[in-house]
Amino acid sequence: MPLQKVQKIWMNGQFINWDDAKIHVLSHVIHYGTSWFEGIRCYDTKKGSAIFRLNEHIKRLYDSVKIYRAEIPYSMDELKEAIIETIKSNGLKACYIRPIVFRGYYELGVNPMNCPIDVVIAVWEWGKYLGEDAIKNGVDVKVSSWRRPAPDTLPMMAKVGANYMNSQLIKMEAIVDGYAEGIALDYNGFISEGSGENVFVVKDGVIYTPLISTGILPGITRMSVIKIAKDLGYEVVETLIPREMLYIADEIFLTGTATEITPVRSVDKIKVGCGVPGEITRAIQNVFFDIVENGNDPYGWLTWVK
Repeated sequence: MPLQKVQKIWMNGQFINWDDAKIHVLSHVIHYGTSWFEGIRCYDTKKGSAIFRLNEHIKRLYDSVKIYRAEIPYSMDELKEAIIETIKSNGLKACYIRPIVFRGYYELGVNPMNCPIDVVIAVWEWGKYLGEDAIKNGVDVKVSSWRRPAPDTLPMMAKVGANYMNSQLIKMEAIVDGYAEGIALDYNGFISEGSGENVFVVKDGVIYTPLISTGILPGITRMSVIKIAKDLGYEVVETLIPREMLYIADEIFLTGTATEITPVRSVDKIKVGCGVPGEITRAIQNVFFDIVENGNDPYGWLTWVK
């Protein structure tokens, strides 16, 4: 589905028309993948429009940029305010938010340090990433033939554009083979993550999720799910997970800003549990969607757009 055009994009401190948000073809980012970004959701809750975990998303964005020896030329508070104003200027009650920081136009070469840092904030209406049916009934996934990079190759804790070439290979392979998503292994053959989602596996009432050291992005929704699950009384274990755990799991679900909390009904055509979303997955979904749809937020995770 093409992007749903809105009126204004925030670019380097100014609002410009959507169609005028352009960069030079010799910008460093185009040639070397030097961009850092976040995916954030604003929900139209029953209590008003609210951004989910804005503070945590912006903190991760600044961390990603720092890892690559760059610096955003705005404070965190300035960027958060710019996001809120971008939503308001476009009159949206619910939207997907994409702040992106990148190396712009000056010179070309592997050394990026002389190129300017550009900052852009775009918002648009975007539905369920894996489809409306996915949240309710689950999706079919496969274990990808593509692995996540080893920790001494690329810093996977940074949400950087270059990392998503690996994600594209995982996603395209899955789609061509008839699946909704692929799950990658890490460099040692343990479960890592999906092309754009974290993975949770439930076995005998215990919830397992891969370690940060397995090449995963430290997801904001992942962090939220861990908190919700523990508060519901479930044991959550961050550990190394062998591939075969996917085949004998009672429940599996994927998490992410776009994906939210999506159950998995089969892996490599092997049914997960009874083939329908399980009790623990549903319990966590209920709390999560009560926050983002009804605005009942005991954790203080919502930033209200007045």
